[in-house]
Amino acid sequence: MHLTYDEFTLVLAVADPSPYCQPNGFPMAAAPDNSLGMPLPNRANEGHLATSAAPGVLEPEAGMDVLREFEQLRDRFQRTTNALASAAHDLKTPLAILNGYIELLQSEKLGSLNERQREVMRDMYSNGQRLQHFIQDFLTFSVLETGELRMQYELGDLNACLSEVCRLWSNRFQERGLALYFLANDKLTEFPVDSAKIQRVISNLLENASKFTPQGGTVWLHAEPHMWERRAAAKPAAGERRRQSANGPNAVKVSVSDTGPGIPPEYHQEIFDDFFRMPGSDAVDGTGLGLAIARRLVQAMGGKIWVESEPGAGCKFSFLIPLKPILSTSARGSK
Repeated sequence: MHLTYDEFTLVLAVADPSPYCQPNGFPMAAAPDNSLGMPLPNRANEGHLATSAAPGVLEPEAGMDVLREFEQLRDRFQRTTNALASAAHDLKTPLAILNGYIELLQSEKLGSLNERQREVMRDMYSNGQRLQHFIQDFLTFSVLETGELRMQYELGDLNACLSEVCRLWSNRFQERGLALYFLANDKLTEFPVDSAKIQRVISNLLENASKFTPQGGTVWLHAEPHMWERRAAAKPAAGERRRQSANGPNAVKVSVSDTGPGIPPEYHQEIFDDFFRMPGSDAVDGTGLGLAIARRLVQAMGGKIWVESEPGAGCKFSFLIPLKPILSTSARGSK
C-alpha cells in the first residue's frame, strides 16, 4: 500500500465524515473527534502544526508516521498469522501419532483393558480430538487471513450435503442430550456448490449451538430457496426489477436455530470477530474462531451471514449463498 500525501489526506477526510469537516470535506484543525485512533496533540505541541501547515491540512510528516505505523502493524499481524500456522502444522504430526496410539490401545489389540483403563482412554481420545479441532481452526484461519483460500465448485445437492453433516453430528448431540432436526427441502435444486466449505460452515454453527444449548434443548437445521435482492450502485428500472424478481430465487438461505440462552443485540456483530468470546463463557471450550471462520467462508462464496436473537429466546444463525458462484469474492474483508 503506497499513498501520496494528497491521497492519504483524502483518505483521512473520507474516513472521518464528522460534523467538524469544512465545506471542502477536510477535517478542521480543532475537531475533537479522532476516528482513526491517533493520539490527539496537546495544546503545547500544536504550534508546530499551526505554523508549518495550513488549517485543516495534516502535515506530510504526521501523515507518513501514521502510514508507517499502519505498515508495521500489518507486517506484525502477518508474521503472527504465519507463526500461528507454522505452530499448528508442527503440532499436527505428533498429535496424530498420539491419537493413533490411543485408538490402538482402545481396540485392545495390544492387550485387554479394565473398565478404569477404558475410561482413561476415552478421556484421552476425547481431549485429543478437541486439540485436533483447535489446530484445524488455527490452520483454517491462517489460510483465510493470507488470502490462500481456493473455492472448488461442483454441481451438487445441498440436501445431501446438509444431511451428511447432521449424520456426523448426531452422536455428539445425543451425548449432550440435545435433539437435532433436519428435513430435506424438495424445492432445492442442484447448483454449483463447494460442499466441503458449506459443511464446515454448518459444522461450526452446529458446534456453537451444541455448546450453548442446555441439555434437553433442540436445534433445527433448515434450508430453502431465497430471493436475495442486493442493493446495487446502479438500481435497475422498475420494470426491469420486476422482471428480475419474477425469475425466481437467486440464492439459498440456510439457518441453524436453537433453544439456548440467546445473545444480546449489542453482540450480534461482534460475535463474528476473530477470537471473540462472549462475556461469561469462559467455561465453554473454544478458540473464538468458529463463527469468524464461518463468516469468512460465507463471504468467500459471495454470501452473507447474520444472527437473530434475544436474551432467553434462543438464536437463529442464517446465511445466504448465491446460486451462481461469485469467483472474485475474497475471504478477507469487512463484515
